[in-house]
Amino acid sequence: MGMLIEGRWESDDDKLVSEDGTLQRPDSAFRNWITPDGAPGPTGEGGFAAEPGRYHLYVARACPWAHRATLFRELKGLQTMIGLSVTHWLMADDGWTFATGPGVIPDPLYGAETVWQLYVRADPRYTGRVTVPVLWDTQRETIVSNESADIIRMFNSAFDGVGATPGDYAPAALLGEIDALNDRIYDGLNNGVYKAGFATSQSAYDEAVRGVFETLDWLESHLSGRTWLCGDVQTEADWRLFTTLLRFDAVYHGHFKCNLRQLEDYPVLSAYTQRLYAEPAVAPTVNFDHIRRHYYQSHRQINPTGIVPVGPEPAFPAPF
Repeated sequence: MGMLIEGRWESDDDKLVSEDGTLQRPDSAFRNWITPDGAPGPTGEGGFAAEPGRYHLYVARACPWAHRATLFRELKGLQTMIGLSVTHWLMADDGWTFATGPGVIPDPLYGAETVWQLYVRADPRYTGRVTVPVLWDTQRETIVSNESADIIRMFNSAFDGVGATPGDYAPAALLGEIDALNDRIYDGLNNGVYKAGFATSQSAYDEAVRGVFETLDWLESHLSGRTWLCGDVQTEADWRLFTTLLRFDAVYHGHFKCNLRQLEDYPVLSAYTQRLYAEPAVAPTVNFDHIRRHYYQSHRQINPTGIVPVGPEPAFPAPF
């Protein structure tokens, strides 16, 4: 996967896994916020005002965390306000790159060949993982945030005063419920599939995969008789869940060995996922070819041959 150490790129595959075989996901390093007037947000420093054309978003279509950010860029109608670059699906010795390939959108700002070069531009002595999404400020030439949870909250409201599409996916009255849902789903499912997939001991895998299906079972029950996770109101919790459910049968079931059941074995969850998939904002953000090829070709410690399976077919019509 690789990481930067004092601004130097080092390729490495095992520093995310502890001695007991458990995945240890590091915290995001850049946690500033775009706000309507540039005032400081909940974390980081101020000075990032919501100005159309000022910011650029770097994503990978394969990554569920980056997928959240592109969904909110579409949901809030920010396509003309915030630029977009899309990496190549293969994450190899140089991490995420802009190598030529179908669906890749190169970096128009600096002609960067890799995402890690952007991190070094923001902080020449940066030490840590190089992840997507990256929300870039073209005025200050730095990273605003690389935390997807923060980015979607910014996109949800920061640009409302300058022409964003109306709609509040994190209403104040529901924030407590939304945050509780996000925490439970993140630990058991969003990150749970990764804990199962990257486990290097039987005990770590058993614990993680048990949590994955306990969470799916709970969601199937919770959504019975409900349209969305918070009842009749669609919120960010639905979209944070969606990017994992979309990938479940295609990659997590097989590649990450979360194979006790498939999503199609959960009728309520399957119908819920298809309702979200049918939203007009979704199709431009999905590329199943990037998703499959990234997981099966990038994670050679899990799939040494790099062979990409032909199935299962997603239970959704391919958008392109």
